[in-house]
Amino acid sequence: MTEKLYTIGELAKELDITSRSIRFYEESGLLNPTRNGQNRVYKKKDKVRLKLVLRGKRLGFSLAETKTLFDLYDSHQNSEAQLETMLQMTEQKRAVMTQQLEDIQALMMELDEVEARCKDELTTIKRGKIA
Repeated sequence: MTEKLYTIGELAKELDITSRSIRFYEESGLLNPTRNGQNRVYKKKDKVRLKLVLRGKRLGFSLAETKTLFDLYDSHQNSEAQLETMLQMTEQKRAVMTQQLEDIQALMMELDEVEARCKDELTTIKRGKIA
């Protein structure tokens, strides 16, 4: 039984991204499709890697961080090094996001205060016009 192969267009459509994005990930060293003449041919491994790139992107990982994980996976048959690195990266990402969340919550409180002051002042102004 032969392995399912994908063209760049099929892969782009299936994963709802552009062909240009796929070529960019290839240029970044995250994908390494085979060639059939001028055409790129992607295997299941390429599709899995592309899904991991997209997932990493959603989680806030840079392409360099994703590439580090891929390089670890490619160079170690044992996934211990990859898993330890992933845990460290996850902890760092969580710390950054926690700080961002605290910053957003503080800004929301400030916005609430500004909004309340504006409403109070507007109410005072409107009362003055009625009297």
